[in-house]
Amino acid sequence: MKPLRPLTFRRDDAGLHRALMQAAHDYLAGNRDHRFADVGMLAKVAVLLALCAFCYVVGLQQQNVWAYFACYFGFIFIGMFLTVNVVHDASHNAFFKRPWANRWLNGLVSIPLGLDSDCWRVRHVIFHHAHNNIEHYDPDIDANGVLRQTPFQRWKPFMRAQRYYWPLVAAMTFPYYIWLFDWLDRAGRTRVAARMAQQGARGWGIFLAGKAAHFLLALAIPGYLLPPEIGISEILLVYLLSQMLSSLLFVMLIIGTHWAKAKFYQAPEQGALPHGRYRHVFATTFDWRTRPRWLGYWLGGANLHLTHHLFPHWSHRHYPALSRIITEVAPRYGIDYRVLELGELLRLQQRFLSEMGRKPSES
Repeated sequence: MKPLRPLTFRRDDAGLHRALMQAAHDYLAGNRDHRFADVGMLAKVAVLLALCAFCYVVGLQQQNVWAYFACYFGFIFIGMFLTVNVVHDASHNAFFKRPWANRWLNGLVSIPLGLDSDCWRVRHVIFHHAHNNIEHYDPDIDANGVLRQTPFQRWKPFMRAQRYYWPLVAAMTFPYYIWLFDWLDRAGRTRVAARMAQQGARGWGIFLAGKAAHFLLALAIPGYLLPPEIGISEILLVYLLSQMLSSLLFVMLIIGTHWAKAKFYQAPEQGALPHGRYRHVFATTFDWRTRPRWLGYWLGGANLHLTHHLFPHWSHRHYPALSRIITEVAPRYGIDYRVLELGELLRLQQRFLSEMGRKPSES
């Protein structure tokens, strides 16, 4: 795949950068803290792993498909929460101080859901964070022929209805990544392969071990232990539906914050983008509130996605405090920082999908 040329940003937000970093440093110093996970975060991971294992073990003891589905969905759903809470932080080396420890943790907690943690790290950390909402550079908005996600992508008549069918597309994200895109990435068919931490035979060995562990845990063991009343077709259907429901929630929480802002860019032919990197984040991302507030902690800070983009190497346990810092600093540099309610975020997502679904000449 032809490599994309490097992009640059204008250097017009150095003052904003210094102010945010100084305020964040003062916050840590005042609390005698560090930016990584603490004992409370380790306890949260232990609780999620225990709940995940509980749902799995109880599911294997069921005698009918509906009871099995309820338990198995809990297993996959909590696996998604592990991804949001752990893989998101550890991919940015924000969980442990040692990069190798983050890689090992990622590999372990990724097994229930089945995503390859190294593929996801490259897509998210190296490409998405550096180029969010930039056409051809951000893999999260790559043209897929089904959803029109930017004004620069080809329009098709059926896309008039995309605001109605987008949940189905979002729900298929995990199954496609687990069983297609991860494999294309590892096989070198995308621009992800060259940036992976492990290459060659070692990389393939780690990749295949992770996929085999997921297949064994998620499909083979249930197929072997469950009673004949729950056949292999039911096991596969339960697996697919559980992945789809978890995927829908994940995409709505993560990608939806960028959709709601509805600001996209093309790479300039020459020179830099028309603003600095920090201002780019404010132009393309939202934060939103959870009700009740504590829910954001269990969502891994996914609701404070703008804060995450400004402080990607910080544990999400700090996001509420960092959001307050942004509230104080941003107005001094002429930036309007708003934290949305969930209902407003969803309305903005729908408005964006409707606008992108219209024929360009009608917009």
